[in-house]
Amino acid sequence: MGMPSRQRQSATEGLYQPIAEINVTPFVDVMLVLLIIFMVTAPLLAKGVKVNLPQATTAMPLNQKDPIVVTVGKEGKVALGADEIAIESLIENIRVMMGEDHGRVVHIRGDTEAVYGEVVAVMDKLATNGITHIAIMTNSRSKTGPASKGSAGRAPAAGAPPAQAPAAVPAPAGAAK
Repeated sequence: MGMPSRQRQSATEGLYQPIAEINVTPFVDVMLVLLIIFMVTAPLLAKGVKVNLPQATTAMPLNQKDPIVVTVGKEGKVALGADEIAIESLIENIRVMMGEDHGRVVHIRGDTEAVYGEVVAVMDKLATNGITHIAIMTNSRSKTGPASKGSAGRAPAAGAPPAQAPAAVPAPAGAAK
């Protein structure tokens, strides 16, 4: 006839016992999808105003944690960081960003097609208001640029910046006055 109920229960209990472990496969799948989403969207989050920086052969890179960047576009528009502002409010906004650290360097990025006088006017405005730590941003020399005609075939010096890394040329404190 039939099996005793006790044997039947023990047979089914062995098949359906709970597992005391977490199944991490769905967790890993979700994490990989999020990783791909962040990898795709990260380049789109870059801030700033696009300018074409001039080349410099003697520029040295500055090591600073969080620089204050003033950009002068080819149309003469001035931007502080990624936000376009009026030149009249430039000093006030820079002082707010500086806070108590009056030694912070202000980096000026001027487009190659910008009028030179507008870049100098921004530097002059900074210097006359007591902001004398000013650096002019340039692109470092590249192997294909006109600034590197004599350096063909030479290896870069140890510690030299990469070919397209932004660099700055510090301006003397009284040069913009």
